[in-house]
Amino acid sequence: MKYRFVSILSLVTALAFLLIPFSVNAVPAETSRDKKIPNEYKPPKEDLSQVEEYVDGYLETKPYQIPMILNDSVENHLEYFKTRGRDVFQKWLERSARYIPAMQEIFREKNLPEDLVYVAMIESGFNPYAVSWARAVGPWQFMPHTGKLYGLKIDWWVDERKDPIKSTYAAAEHLKDLHNLFGSWPLALASYNAGAGKVQRAVLRTRSEDFWDLKASRYIRRETKNYIPKFMAATIIAKNPEAYGFVTPPVDPFTYDEVLITESSDLRVIARCAGTTYETIKGMNPELKRWVTPPDETRYILRIPKGTRDLFLTNYALVPDDQKIRWERHLVEKGDTLANIAKEYNSNPEAIKDINGLKRGRLVPGKHILIPLEVNGKTSDMGSLAPEQLGKKQQILYRVRRGDNLSRIAKKHNVTIADIRGWNNGLRTIRAGQKIKLVVDVDSI
Repeated sequence: MKYRFVSILSLVTALAFLLIPFSVNAVPAETSRDKKIPNEYKPPKEDLSQVEEYVDGYLETKPYQIPMILNDSVENHLEYFKTRGRDVFQKWLERSARYIPAMQEIFREKNLPEDLVYVAMIESGFNPYAVSWARAVGPWQFMPHTGKLYGLKIDWWVDERKDPIKSTYAAAEHLKDLHNLFGSWPLALASYNAGAGKVQRAVLRTRSEDFWDLKASRYIRRETKNYIPKFMAATIIAKNPEAYGFVTPPVDPFTYDEVLITESSDLRVIARCAGTTYETIKGMNPELKRWVTPPDETRYILRIPKGTRDLFLTNYALVPDDQKIRWERHLVEKGDTLANIAKEYNSNPEAIKDINGLKRGRLVPGKHILIPLEVNGKTSDMGSLAPEQLGKKQQILYRVRRGDNLSRIAKKHNVTIADIRGWNNGLRTIRAGQKIKLVVDVDSI
């Protein structure tokens, strides 16, 4: 009995000791994750967006323009970005530095929270060329119908969903409409992901306007349930990346000059006039899907590197209007089809049809049509020409005829054999039907 009493007494003592930390006066220690976050960046444990009287005071003392919450779901996403998703998030941060200043300015202009820029972070990682499995496009991942609804032009020549400025204006209007509809940023952002109709049905079925109630239900998809925690986690880290071990190297912001283009122009000619490269012009105007400005635009605003506007205007004025785009003139023969002609010139049937106004794609033998020549993705092939020569010289594709040789072709176009070889990667032999590059006087075309 003596030993049994001692055992029971020891057990009671041990249980009492274990219960001490859970007394009402005990204060739980901070987690290691909390210690790394400065107090001013630490979101609350409850969703203050549901407690209207506290929202204004919260926003005055915290660096967030949209109320944040640090619940288990948000912390799980924080942990993911810090570990398995670290490399991807680091790329997002680096890319975001280029676009965030311009995007925040647009949200300020629209009187919306600047923190909405981080929607683009979780949508695309600020990638203008991002395309989702559902074919949503651009930094804000607009579907075609929604993009057009908010004024974005999408056709064979341009896709303004890819433009970081135009698409941000559209996203701002879309987000404003969603917030006006739901009166809550969590619900507005959930509907940005899932669609307003699906969120409205979930609100009716749960009889709650609290996103976290919707998240606990079965009425919204898993992707949408994770969308708000993911947005909050991304915003928390992006506001204070060093606290989470991320680095933000200096990146030049997205700044530029704008010029008015009144006729369709080859981007290679534009690049040369601005003293830059085709790749640079293409990168500053990601909405352009082709190598030219849209033929149907008579007042197209194009971006060029900042500080090059005067140089561009001076050089561009020297280029004759009919030499601002690269064409090949094709004589239609019996049996020709748009597909065959496009393949021969490395062009596109729809572009040929559009430019020549061919109804139903019908070709008339004996007539000439214009073929727009694609760019191969490299720097302008006219890189060896000085800007002032652009108005006098033009690159063409010459089709070698039977009986031609390099000497005869050079003499005919007033160039040298060495020139021809230089333009064609050291060309030595030619054959009938082959196409070679020539840079010739405009008057001789």
